[in-house]
Amino acid sequence: MSVQIIYHGHSAFSIVSDGMRILIDPFFTDNPAAKITEQDVSADFILVSHGHGDHIGDTISIAKRTGALVICNFEIVGWLQKKGLQNLHPLHLGGGNQFPFGRCKMTIAHHGSGLPDGSYGGNPGGFLLQLNSGKTLYYAGDTALTYDMKWLADDHVDVALLPIGDNFTMGPDDALKAVKLITPKTVIPCHYGTWPYIDVNAEDFQARCNQETDANCVLLHTEQSFIIE
Repeated sequence: MSVQIIYHGHSAFSIVSDGMRILIDPFFTDNPAAKITEQDVSADFILVSHGHGDHIGDTISIAKRTGALVICNFEIVGWLQKKGLQNLHPLHLGGGNQFPFGRCKMTIAHHGSGLPDGSYGGNPGGFLLQLNSGKTLYYAGDTALTYDMKWLADDHVDVALLPIGDNFTMGPDDALKAVKLITPKTVIPCHYGTWPYIDVNAEDFQARCNQETDANCVLLHTEQSFIIE
């Protein structure tokens, strides 16, 4: 069973698996890299890695329009409840749950998580998705390099979605070390080039990744997709 990964720019992705659409960190409004609007996307599930505006993005409006189940940490769930959302599922670091699309586990990320209005956003995280298709995806979220990533090698990750933009997250050098720890089959970089602060040479990272690791690094432009067979 194939899985489609659609890159919406910055760190926003749609994962289409088993007839279901999982939207990750849906940042469209005010996203310089976006080519579509939040009105153009559909979702059955929305995963929010942390509270920063370029990740929680358009979660509220999309969830209200689509009825999608929003999966995020406990503190963000409480904040979203105050914004009128009810279809919510709280997770926290190291915890996972079975959903209709498969199992979702929240992984460690070293970053911040303050919400757009200054509210406390709990701990940031990433997501390990073990899909019904048998494929395993790791979305790192915004994070520094951590040695905890080495444990992910045991999960036989098919695709790792990793930030490479430096300044706020791992840069290319540390992201390459992350690939060597995780040992995924495929790497898709994200969180780069959106603003000058995170403008790095993604093509150079791709070349180094392909030369120095066993992973295949795939660069996606906004609204391009990658299929896992």
